Amino acid sequence: MRALVVVGLLAVVALVFVVVAVVRDTQSVAGQAAGCPEGAPPADLTLRQYKDVKINIYNATDQVGLAASVADDFRNRKFQVKKTGTERKQVDDIAILRYGPKGVGSAHLLRAFFLDNATPVYEEGRKDDTVDVVLGNGFQQLATTTEVNQSLGDLGSPVAPAGTCPMPVKK
Repeated sequence: MRALVVVGLLAVVALVFVVVAVVRDTQSVAGQAAGCPEGAPPADLTLRQYKDVKINIYNATDQVGLAASVADDFRNRKFQVKKTGTERKQVDDIAILRYGPKGVGSAHLLRAFFLDNATPVYEEGRKDDTVDVVLGNGFQQLATTTEVNQSLGDLGSPVAPAGTCPMPVKK
């Protein structure tokens, strides 16, 4: 009888601990915009499938046809290439990725195609989810599928840029 009372008491104590833990849980909105400052734009951190990523490709080198060639490579990988063109000013970097709050996750994915050697440029006022890929003089080729997968593992999860908040996850 005494053992039954002890087991019952332990069960009640365990139940109390569980209820307190659930009530005081501060991680239930982790990664969501609930605790964000007023007016902070929500950043979409979703890592999309290639077919759902929209990109514009610009050539910032003196190499003729580079944007079209890289656009074909991205199309072969099932990306949505919206525009290609020439950037006014040459760039020495490997690449620059320009994106707004809706393109954070897509830009993160694209960083892997440049083995995290592309310079990310967040543009707060941008309203679309398209990422501009500006190819610079340091660009040689896109990473292979294996290199992309390894690079994504090294990059980890996307992070909301300064001044933004992670967009709530859709369930």
